[in-house]
Amino acid sequence: MYRLVSQLIVYREFGPDSILMNLAKITEDYDAGAPKHELTTRIYAQVKRLLDLATEFGFDENLWHNYLTFLLITNENSFTLTAEKTGAQDGSVNHFVKNDYEIFRKLFAYDFSKLEQDLGIDCFTTLQNYHAIIKKERMYNRNVSEKVRDLSKRLWESSDVDAFFDILTGFYADYGFGMFGLNPAFRLRDERLADGSVDIYPINNTEKVMLEDLVGYEWQKQRLIENTEAFVAGKPANNCLLYGDSGTGKSTCIKAIINRYYPDGLRMIEIYKHQFKDLNAVISTIKNRNYRFIIYMDDLSFEEFETEYKFLKAVIEGGVEMKPDNILIYATSNRRHLIKETWGDRENMEVHGEIHTNDSIQEKLSLVNRFGETINFSKPNRIEYHDIVRELAKRVPSITLDEKELLLKSDQWEMSHGGISGRTAQQFINHLAGLTAK
Repeated sequence: MYRLVSQLIVYREFGPDSILMNLAKITEDYDAGAPKHELTTRIYAQVKRLLDLATEFGFDENLWHNYLTFLLITNENSFTLTAEKTGAQDGSVNHFVKNDYEIFRKLFAYDFSKLEQDLGIDCFTTLQNYHAIIKKERMYNRNVSEKVRDLSKRLWESSDVDAFFDILTGFYADYGFGMFGLNPAFRLRDERLADGSVDIYPINNTEKVMLEDLVGYEWQKQRLIENTEAFVAGKPANNCLLYGDSGTGKSTCIKAIINRYYPDGLRMIEIYKHQFKDLNAVISTIKNRNYRFIIYMDDLSFEEFETEYKFLKAVIEGGVEMKPDNILIYATSNRRHLIKETWGDRENMEVHGEIHTNDSIQEKLSLVNRFGETINFSKPNRIEYHDIVRELAKRVPSITLDEKELLLKSDQWEMSHGGISGRTAQQFINHLAGLTAK
């Protein structure tokens, strides 16, 4: 194995502590006559790591094949960056890539039986015929699991290196590679990485909500769809602010938009207010990737003493460097003007004259004008609230109340649960579903 791995050219940088490099070194030491008990201990350490990885990502059946496939679709190199969301292009690099793919085909078929027989172990045989314990979705990264398991089967069944090449580059064209290829949504950790760069990490098992799940708000959804479709297609599009009453589906719309356009290369990075100072670093990290990114800010608002909004204004307006055309900002807020304005602003500034008062107020109110699309989500009236309740109830077969009783109970529910809103309606239906479920 060590000889095979050492001949890789493009797919070479897996890190010295990767499972593959460790197993390759073990096989080299085995051929050199290293003590068997020492080799067995080292093998078990790597098997443990492979099992941990399989648990995290929900691998199954042939964990060795799953692992090799995982390496192929997460390795960043000159070829994967070029093939990301575009697929293979004509070029001399393909010659070297096919060299590597031929090596991976041999690694897929690598025979561990002699090593197992000499050491008296059977761990590789078990890994290649693995039956995973069924886990709830929240316990593993389903986004990665489904793709890896399907792709590993197709790569294993490929007839030759050309077919292997076509399958893998087709995957790059469809999804890309690495965490941005495998996941639709991400967050930003507060701590920087060791090299000083921002740490963007995937959100496992994002909510599978779709726009059709949100009852009502048809024109609001349509405006958001039109703007997002223009963005995904590479056409001019605007930053979006979804504002209005709480519980009206603003955040749900953003999540649904990501789910709808993920296959088209749309990705979302959620950033909190205290992280705005890192916005430029985030943009630098993603500006050259072949995806369309929405930087998402939920429940955006600022108190009069908070100044983080200046970081946001600077990013939207752009400095010397223009904001990349593969990035938009989508935000939700209960406030139309985002930044709290008080009468104190006016009273405290009057001593400095009218012009300075106006400058201060405009400074605070101008942020909203940086969003080209501002979409209002108002609280529904009672008729609309009843429409939402009726539609949501139809989606739960166990709810069999007649319409009059259903609406009466929904009115009783909203009076003690935050008033009329789509969220209240959903919570009421959840309550009924819990009572009627068998």
